[in-house]
Amino acid sequence: MRILGVDPGLTRCGLGVIESASARRVTLVDVRVATSPSTFETPARLAQISAVLEAVLDEHRPEALAMERIFARSNVSTIMGTAQVSGVIMLAAERRGIPLSLYTPSEVKAAVTGDGRAGKEQVTFMVQRLLGLAEAPRPADAADALAIGIAHAWRGAAAPVGSGATTDAQRRWAEAEKAARRRS
Repeated sequence: MRILGVDPGLTRCGLGVIESASARRVTLVDVRVATSPSTFETPARLAQISAVLEAVLDEHRPEALAMERIFARSNVSTIMGTAQVSGVIMLAAERRGIPLSLYTPSEVKAAVTGDGRAGKEQVTFMVQRLLGLAEAPRPADAADALAIGIAHAWRGAAAPVGSGATTDAQRRWAEAEKAARRRS
């Protein structure tokens, strides 16, 4: 399955395309960071991010799109920009009929590292290791986009948890999700 992972942002939007062949095997197809200058007006910035997104969608034709879910931060302007870019991405996925899944940062960290509170360095290291890359993806937005894609591959498109084809991180994630459902 070909998956586009997206780390939305108005200044830097990470776009990572991976292939998932099995529960444990993911390979890098492409990774980019769409940027827009803060000196541009918001509509022009959204158009610039959208143009790069559309190019990635046209070139790689993903079967699924996974994106980081917006979470509360103290900076309202950052939240607004991220929300606006997320809307552009959601619209592009909907228009193309690509299934979209949203993941919290802690869900992504748990899937990739086994720890929902892992730091950026640990996530980047695991992305590099899981994809067999000689160097870590830079900037962090690129690594985050790839981590989001990997999280989706392991959660939605992979072997069922407990099948023997799952990793320790996948089993821990499934247990955390089950516990969260019981609490709600």
